[in-house]
Amino acid sequence: MSNDNFVLTTKDFTILEAMRDNPLGRHAPLLPLIVHKIGRAIVVFRDDLPDGIASINSRVTFRVNGGGSDTRVLSTGQATGPVGMFMPITTKRGLALLGLAEGQDIVLSNADGFEERILLEKVEYQPEASLRERRALGQSTVAKGQKPLLRIVSGALGQAHRPISVTPGGFDDPGPSAA
Repeated sequence: MSNDNFVLTTKDFTILEAMRDNPLGRHAPLLPLIVHKIGRAIVVFRDDLPDGIASINSRVTFRVNGGGSDTRVLSTGQATGPVGMFMPITTKRGLALLGLAEGQDIVLSNADGFEERILLEKVEYQPEASLRERRALGQSTVAKGQKPLLRIVSGALGQAHRPISVTPGGFDDPGPSAA
């Protein structure tokens, strides 16, 4: 493993701590890499994460041992989606990419005991940078004055379905005689 530093958001750091402290030991094969990442981490708030750093939910392009480029979305391993789209941090390669900067590489042993050099070529999308851009443009998840697209009503399942009037004085359906 390399001795470089890794830049992690507080959320990503906390996830790694939870993986390290997992009492069931599901992440035991990853434990040396998790401990290494935690020990060499520079932890920042998500608003302070520089562009070009791989964080959870970032889409990254990388190479293994100088081979062809591959693009994946780093995930916690809980996402469902098309096979080959995600690279969970519960795998060695996914965990190795977490916290790397563009152009940074890391060397680690794979499952067969052979060394792999993983190079982060580019961070194609970083959620933290996207959030900063939306804030800078004055946008938010739901624009001011815009009604949300979905409204949850508690207990609505038990109510009888009543016709809803579209016009103030009644219904806009003229009925079969209009045909």
